[in-house]
Amino acid sequence: MAAEVLAQGGARVTVYDAMPSAGRKFLMAGRGGLNLTHSEQFAEFVARYREAAPKLEAAVAAFPPDALRAWSEALGEPTFVGTSGRVFPKAFKASPLLRAWLRRLDASGVRFAFRHRWNGWDGEGRLTFQTPDGMLAVAADATVLALGGASWPRLGSDGSWTTILTDKGISISRLRPANCGFTVRWSDVFRARFEGQPLKGIALSFGPHSLRGEAIVTQAGIEGGAIYAVSAELREAIAVKGEAVLHVALRPDVDQVELAKRLSASRGKQSFSNFLRKAAQLSPVAVGLLQEAAISAGQSLSAMSPERLAELINGVPVKLTGVAPIARAISSAGGISFDELEAHYMIRKLPGVFAAGEMLDWEAPTGGYLLQASFATGAAAGRGVLEWLKR
Repeated sequence: MAAEVLAQGGARVTVYDAMPSAGRKFLMAGRGGLNLTHSEQFAEFVARYREAAPKLEAAVAAFPPDALRAWSEALGEPTFVGTSGRVFPKAFKASPLLRAWLRRLDASGVRFAFRHRWNGWDGEGRLTFQTPDGMLAVAADATVLALGGASWPRLGSDGSWTTILTDKGISISRLRPANCGFTVRWSDVFRARFEGQPLKGIALSFGPHSLRGEAIVTQAGIEGGAIYAVSAELREAIAVKGEAVLHVALRPDVDQVELAKRLSASRGKQSFSNFLRKAAQLSPVAVGLLQEAAISAGQSLSAMSPERLAELINGVPVKLTGVAPIARAISSAGGISFDELEAHYMIRKLPGVFAAGEMLDWEAPTGGYLLQASFATGAAAGRGVLEWLKR
């Protein structure tokens, strides 16, 4: 996006990419349909960026969700608003949009240099790259760094740039997993039987936060959309206390009195698991989760009163013992402190060097906010470079 803004402003632009082809992480984002942005009102939208909202507001206001939708449509990929308010291309994938975008960049004179891994600067202030043909030094009038965070490093964003900039005295908040899963000490029986199984129609609560959604049992713990939505709070709690207890309501639409009434019925010759599945309409994995909680508490589900069992069904405690590795996270938190940037995204200590995207210190939930801020800060950095070149 920075390259597009620069080319439109008359600059000669080369995009240096360490990978063999462009947009690999963009294509990964499109595996679930390419959630470009969100349709909610601007104030609510910007608030999703939490502590970084005041820093990002101007960039997002200058290139808001409607502008991103218009940009996509101009590339031949009209968008639509889904039932959750999320915005997707009608093609529901990233590859057609990326191909059209690359064609337009090529037509505007933007050049791409692949398999060029940036190593910093040489003694003369030139950019240095490791290439298949050896080291290359490039003198640039201005530079935009858009190197990503540290999630999915095999796609190019491995966070190695942090060492280069730290050595230049740039303040960088440690890169941490965001929109990520968490580890749980499941029993061997539960893990073997339910790994990969979804918990649907649940409600999660942690402290003052509660939300509806889905989660998935993994070999190491738990992940999924509902988990990602509170991952920042869970991550910080684990950093402070070493663990966090998440509560899962398996039947959030049924109140405790009604559940207890259903559970008071005679189970006859049914096994207790079958009784729970029928009386409370619980899936096998939900019953398994109840068993895990009971075993951890040294209790027996079948010995619980209907009232206690109803309470547990809509408040299953799940102890999270750690954060899943950043390499598998959807995104990352941390990065270059906004205090290191001037208003046009130039790094104060490195005149002529700008930064954009996920390498900056912000995070956001899934729902289109990640791509929107990446596009918007890229455009802002592009405009900043044009102003810098004029000066």
